[in-house]
Parts: sequence; C-alpha cells; structure tokens
Amino acid sequence: MADNPVWKACKPFATGSLSGMFATCCIQPIDMVKVRIQLTAGTAEAAGPVTIASTMLKNEGLSAFYTGLSAGLTRQVVYTGARLGLFDNFTQRMKTPGKPLGVMENGFCALAAGGLAALVGNPADLALIRMQADSMKPAAERAGYSNVFTTMGKIVANEGAAGLMAGAAPTATRAMALNFGMLAGNAVAKDKLSAGGLTGPALVFTSSAIAGFFASFFSLPFDFVKTQMQKQKKDPVTGELPYKSSLDCATKILAEGGPLRFYAGFPTYYVRIAPHAMLTLIAQDFIKKSWSSMGL
Repeated sequence: MADNPVWKACKPFATGSLSGMFATCCIQPIDMVKVRIQLTAGTAEAAGPVTIASTMLKNEGLSAFYTGLSAGLTRQVVYTGARLGLFDNFTQRMKTPGKPLGVMENGFCALAAGGLAALVGNPADLALIRMQADSMKPAAERAGYSNVFTTMGKIVANEGAAGLMAGAAPTATRAMALNFGMLAGNAVAKDKLSAGGLTGPALVFTSSAIAGFFASFFSLPFDFVKTQMQKQKKDPVTGELPYKSSLDCATKILAEGGPLRFYAGFPTYYVRIAPHAMLTLIAQDFIKKSWSSMGL
C-alpha cells in the first residue's frame, strides 16, 4: 500500500487531520476560556482566565468547556489536514536532495499552506466561534447551535451561503501568521538543533516548543481581529455591522485600547496555542513513524 499513488497523495493530509484532532481534544477547554476572554475584552464582564474558568464551571458545568468540540474536530479534519498536508507537499517539491530548506523557503511554504487551508476551513471555524459565543447568552436568547452542522445550516438560512465565509480574510491572515511561526519555525529549529547534535524525542519536543512560541507571538493580533469580526452582529436600529472590514476593525480597536488590546488574553492564548502546536507536531512525528513501521 505504501506505493499506492492515492495513499501517497492522501497520507500527508490524513496525518495532519489525525494530529490536529488529537491536539484539539486535549486543548479544547483552554481554547474555550481564551474565546471568553476575547469576547468580554473591554466590557464590564472582562476577567482573568482563572476567574472565567471558575465562573464557567460553577454556572454551566464541565460540559461548557467542550462547547463547539464537534466544530473544532471538523475544523481540524479540514484545516489542519490541509495545512500540514500542503506544507509537506510544498516543501518536498522545493527541496534539493541533501540540502535543507532555508528560512525563506520554509516561510513561503508555511504562508501558502496556512492561507489556502484557512479558506477551506473557514465554515467550520466560523461555526466554532458562533457556538462558543452563543453559549454565553441567556438561555432565552440562544440560537440553538447544538452542533457544527446545525450551526452551519442556521448560518446559511439566515445569511446565505456566503455567510459561511464571514471573516475569511482575517482568518486566512491569522492562519498565515500562525503557520509561519509554527511550521516554518519547527522546520528551521529542527535543522539547526539536529546540526547541533540533538536527536530523537528531545529534538522533536524542543523544536515543537520553539514553534509553539512563535506561532502564538505572530498570530494573536490576527486571532483577536478575527474573533471580533466573526462575533459581530448588525445593529438592531441602523442595521449596520460595527466593523466594515478587518482593517476597520483593527483600526477601531487600536484607537480604543491601544496596541496591547490585540494581546488581550495572551497568557491563555499562549497556553492554548503553544501546547496545541506542540501536541500537533509531536503527534505528526509519531504518526509518520507509525505509518513507516506498518509499511504504509
């Protein structure tokens, strides 16, 4: 089966999907707290991660931390499968035998893979944000987003098919920034560390930790704008949205809260993104070795 052309073409994408799903199951509770922090930033309900987590557990129970898991897993199948699969394909095509790719080449592959994958995964990502935001409303005001498919259906019914691509531009921009830090950072770190004599699990863990930091640092401002764009609703009086574009959103946030507003929830974001990146990359390495040991 290892020589089957269909399997060879699908294997990088299957590896990426499985890696992302494993990481998401581990990180979903932290991601939920991160979204709550961003949605309440600048309001009277704004609080730190410990306070928000305690309030969620007290008022909504443990299941609140897994709100939107179906959308999160769907997104990993599509988005992470695509970005890791495309990155592997792009880097393989650009490689010269016996010579590692440089920062520029790895960076280009990561940016391209992240942007393309984000566009494909935007409907699931939007559904996840809507489900998480909806869970914060009083029971009488909730839209009834029970799972990723009903959420997508309601979005199409209320906003048309194009509604599934709401926030696609900031989502793609954020994905490009995150993948630049994560995938390019991991590849370059592995090359440098292995040249320094580091091997085995220590190499995988250290390079993934470096990648996790840079993924968080580069992507949070874009993630914050993306969340604000996806959660916005039309004014009941004027019928207008608060933000006309991601650039308009970023400009207004900068004017209202300064540059540090974009880093609201950074500790929680880092705790969510860095481990997710690390778990994804470690799982990817393990799955690749498993395929090889099984002769696939």
